[in-house]
Amino acid sequence: MYNRRAAFKKGGAFMSKYSDYMFQKHTKMFIELEKFIEPTPIQQAVIPMACKGKDIIGISATGTGKTHAFLIPIMEKVDSSKPCVQAVITAPTRELALQIYQRCEKMSEADPKLVIRLITGGIEKSRMIEQLKVQPHIIVGTPGRIKDLFLNEQVLRVDTADIMVVDEADMTLEFGFLEDVDAIAGKMRKDLQMMSFSATIPQELRLFLKKYMDHPQTVQIEEQSAFHPKIQHILVPVQHKTYAEKVLEILPSFTPYVCLIFANTRSEAANVASNMRDAGYGVIELHGDLTPRERTKAMKDLSNLQKSYVVATDIAARGIDIEGISHVISMGFPKELDYYIHRSGRTGRAGHEGICYALYEKKDDTAIRQLEVRGIHFDHKTIKNGQWCDLEPLHKKKVRKDDPLEKEIAKIVSRKKKKVKPGYKKKRQQEVEKLKRKAKRAMIQEDIQRQKKERAKQKMLEKRNSE
Repeated sequence: MYNRRAAFKKGGAFMSKYSDYMFQKHTKMFIELEKFIEPTPIQQAVIPMACKGKDIIGISATGTGKTHAFLIPIMEKVDSSKPCVQAVITAPTRELALQIYQRCEKMSEADPKLVIRLITGGIEKSRMIEQLKVQPHIIVGTPGRIKDLFLNEQVLRVDTADIMVVDEADMTLEFGFLEDVDAIAGKMRKDLQMMSFSATIPQELRLFLKKYMDHPQTVQIEEQSAFHPKIQHILVPVQHKTYAEKVLEILPSFTPYVCLIFANTRSEAANVASNMRDAGYGVIELHGDLTPRERTKAMKDLSNLQKSYVVATDIAARGIDIEGISHVISMGFPKELDYYIHRSGRTGRAGHEGICYALYEKKDDTAIRQLEVRGIHFDHKTIKNGQWCDLEPLHKKKVRKDDPLEKEIAKIVSRKKKKVKPGYKKKRQQEVEKLKRKAKRAMIQEDIQRQKKERAKQKMLEKRNSE
């Protein structure tokens, strides 16, 4: 594991400002145009090693500055006087590729000779082929389209590149695009510098990275206090309404800077967005059913932040950095509970507070319990006549007054002694646990006896039927 405090020291002191780094003129200009003063933790960790040509596995959440952790070293290393591809950046979706490409625009401002191309679906293929008559210095795109233009059409020469970045690598694996990345990387230089950035590193992804990386440096950035989310999780029962109806019911109760609404399916996302528009809300949609033109417009609206409400699926929103999210609405719970963590974690960033409204049905009870075990505290509320009302905690333990076990435990807990010996609390707890174990054994034995009786009864019925 890389120790970021050993990175780029100047006069023995840790370099906490970009002005301390010994970058080339164009790189300094790029940083100035971005108005960066201090590097984020992931940037402090990655940039020095990336500039030295090291292979890197970066594990960090969205919104921590990881994109510039690889763009700044690429800016430092690419030579715009050489007319060939020198860096390849892949992303699993068009939206993510477009967002990275938009971040690259200031690189061209810093060095006007630098040519950067976006290579994705949704862009006219003949137009891309025409542009590639002159090879760009940097390409940003989706694996499938890069592979097509490189290996099938043979108009894109990525085999000249020194650097390859696989962004959102776990999602690339999940979507099945890792085979395309493999096909591309397999035809590139043996001394290729590869950097992979991801929220998680599944085992299958580790095997792929091992194939192409030479003694990679792993950088895992835990959320620092500046990025630590301060999120209030509020459970809201849907009751007899649809998700779309419940969303429209709660929206008037708060005024967001940006409210991100998550749906589990594309159709749910499209439905709630349509209903919100009918109710007069300005909405940006992000999901897989959009046309290329609609996707492009959605990304432009996001970059301009023209509307306060964004409706998205987990896949479409993953990796896309939307600034200023004050509220999140989760329409139900996703199958992968980590996705709920990602959903709620889009708010409450940079020391700000955030609210996540989790709309739930009875079927979500198991998911809610599992998240509670993982340390999430849910407030339980509903809305009546436009006002929020507190409800009883969803999983409040109800003690039966006539429960013999609870009576015995109460006796032990309330028992008072004139002289208190050291360790009495521990002994009292041991007595309670012993009582619980005894009750559990009795319950199991009772259940076994019940099952035996049921089996005997079943056999008797089968015997009668056979006669």
